[in-house]
Amino acid sequence: MKKDKGKQEFLSLLTEWRRDFHRHPELSGSEKRSSAIIQTALARMGVEYQTYSGHAGVVGIIRGRQPGPVVALRADMDALPIHEDSKEAYRSVYDGVMHACGHDAHMAILLGAATLLSRSPDFSGTVKLIFQPAEEAAPIGGAQAMMDDGVLESPAVDAIFGLHVWPELPTGEIGIRSDAMMAASDRFMVKLFGKGAHGAMPHQGIDAIEMMTDVIQGLNHIMNRQISPLEIATLNIGTVVGGERYNVVPKEVTLEGTVRTFGDSVRQEIPKRMKRVLEGIAQAHAGNFTLDYHFGYPSLSNWEKPFEVVVEAAQSVLGSEHVHTSPDPALGGEDFARYLTRVPGAFFWLGCSGSGKGNYPLHNSGFDIDEDCLPIGAELMVQTALRALDFYQQSARLQGDEIRLFTKSN
Repeated sequence: MKKDKGKQEFLSLLTEWRRDFHRHPELSGSEKRSSAIIQTALARMGVEYQTYSGHAGVVGIIRGRQPGPVVALRADMDALPIHEDSKEAYRSVYDGVMHACGHDAHMAILLGAATLLSRSPDFSGTVKLIFQPAEEAAPIGGAQAMMDDGVLESPAVDAIFGLHVWPELPTGEIGIRSDAMMAASDRFMVKLFGKGAHGAMPHQGIDAIEMMTDVIQGLNHIMNRQISPLEIATLNIGTVVGGERYNVVPKEVTLEGTVRTFGDSVRQEIPKRMKRVLEGIAQAHAGNFTLDYHFGYPSLSNWEKPFEVVVEAAQSVLGSEHVHTSPDPALGGEDFARYLTRVPGAFFWLGCSGSGKGNYPLHNSGFDIDEDCLPIGAELMVQTALRALDFYQQSARLQGDEIRLFTKSN
């Protein structure tokens, strides 16, 4: 993308927004400053917007010159409880909080799309700009709260699109799949209960840490031997807390972890098998347990026609050779998937690696992006929205075709 004066000014504008968001990251449920910045920016553009009493979400509305379909574009807002390892001037000013997942870029990109659309609303229909809080707040997340507040209604959304900056791809490229792209993300907590005793007399107690070692092996056994190797599924234990003192038989241990799956049948089966393993181990040790299992974000599977719309838009902006339509799926969870259970839509990965940036993975303390991806993302969102509006405008004139066209790929 040649950086003429206009494009350079646009890049500078988006970079300024992104760096301001990056310097002031806010955790899930606390995105008040980010919300205020977004509201101010939309107001300066002359874009009407709506806020909510129960959360920091913002929805901008850009109406075209003629009535027509409604297409939504979504960005997430929240940061992560990670200490940033950076010497950049725009590093986080809050110790222990950083935008390690690129949501600062997502907000800047969507504000950039709003800028372009509001300058020339020469289209039929309406574009909704959804700035969503609490994407990182699994297993519930902010998408459900936005939908509960009617973000997909009044006017009703015909299709929704979103993106995520992706350090595995270079700037100027995107990845998108026509089917399952990101995994269902579930969360669990296991508490193991034994009996405390003096460490010199372990026979008088029930060792919860001994139980834990069997539980970890048992849970791994489920994934290694009870789940078909043709299924994509992982189970990870992220935290283990237990014990009171070096010379005391531990009476309680807590394990927390996550399960990632693509198929719904295996997703439903895993907690049943976990309970069975826990019952056997607890009985063998004469202990007890609780299993608190939460089904979180569903798997993200793009709809067929919206997928095609994104591909066509990206090919027009980037060239066909820079649009990858069969990348490996990712086991990361994404709250955007909830919208896709209600309305057609598609999600894509935006390359953000270049200029010495994008060398660290998402959720890493060193994560950063090549900011040249920002105007590319904004242009892609705009072209996707315009093509989707055009498609839905035309399809509305075709009787009987909507059911066929608005189905998910298998």
